[in-house]
Amino acid sequence: MELKKITAKTDKTEDDTHIDLALRPTQWGDYVGQEKVKKNLRVILDAAKKRSEPADHLLFYGQAGLGKTTLAHLVAKEMGASFKITSGPTMEKMGDLAAILSNLDKGEILFIDEAHRLNRQIEEVLYPALESRKLHLIVGKGPGARTLSLDLPPFTLIAATTRANLLSGPLRSRFGASFKLDYYEVADIEAIVRRSARLLGMKVADSAVNIIAKASRFTPRVANRILRRVRDYAEVNNLKEVTEEAAQETMAMLEIDHLGLEPTDRQLLTIIIEKFRGGPVGIQTLAAALNDDRGIIEDVYEPYLMSIGLLNRTPAGRLVTPAAYKHLGIKQKDEGGLL
Repeated sequence: MELKKITAKTDKTEDDTHIDLALRPTQWGDYVGQEKVKKNLRVILDAAKKRSEPADHLLFYGQAGLGKTTLAHLVAKEMGASFKITSGPTMEKMGDLAAILSNLDKGEILFIDEAHRLNRQIEEVLYPALESRKLHLIVGKGPGARTLSLDLPPFTLIAATTRANLLSGPLRSRFGASFKLDYYEVADIEAIVRRSARLLGMKVADSAVNIIAKASRFTPRVANRILRRVRDYAEVNNLKEVTEEAAQETMAMLEIDHLGLEPTDRQLLTIIIEKFRGGPVGIQTLAAALNDDRGIIEDVYEPYLMSIGLLNRTPAGRLVTPAAYKHLGIKQKDEGGLL
């Protein structure tokens, strides 16, 4: 059978954000993986419910797409609490946070995404709010300025970040518990892909599920994104079932290899090899050579490349491993020539 390539969106293509929300687990039983985090979190929530108190303030950290926001939603549902969401970059002034805090209801959960991007002045407002449920406002300027204190209702703050090391020590110490979300096992990703396929009304062969899972960077969000593209391919080609061949064709079109590396990942490794003899190379130099932002490299590309053993981060800089040479099909050199 001749398979067609996707050249344009079909009329039935849905907004990816809407689909992401539809695929998000709404029950604890639907949340696959992160078993240790879920077990410890349930103890905290069950104890809080027995005491009829809001849960302690919680910090979730880990790479993007691992389920931090989903966990926050599940905590709110478990506690029967209303849920307000904001993010670090959107709060530029102390008044922005003060307005949110002063409008919280008893038992409400406030979720702050990208918490590492909160500025220090806003953090100063958070300290007494988290510790003693007090909101301190400065009224006026100069010698005539005075501090006004407002009592806040009991509430729970849940913060999420991909860069826990950028959170200040005083802020981190005010969370009752911190949880790190790790990359998922392939078996867990396969279970997530099967659940998402079922919700999307797709029939996917086991071999195709395995291909998608292995290319997912061990991340549910990436797995669901690939699944949506596979669905597009199957629909354009009038396939009733996503076969192994269809999954492989989709991967080839997206330029994703069997390890989940995308063009920019391979470009980063190739630049280090060809321009810097495999490294070590400093992050600023690498960002300039790749023509990309340092933060993107540190947050998006490096963690996965390091997790699968293709890149090392040393005090002297970034260093490509022999496994990366092998994966890219490049012969490794030393000072004396080819190895």
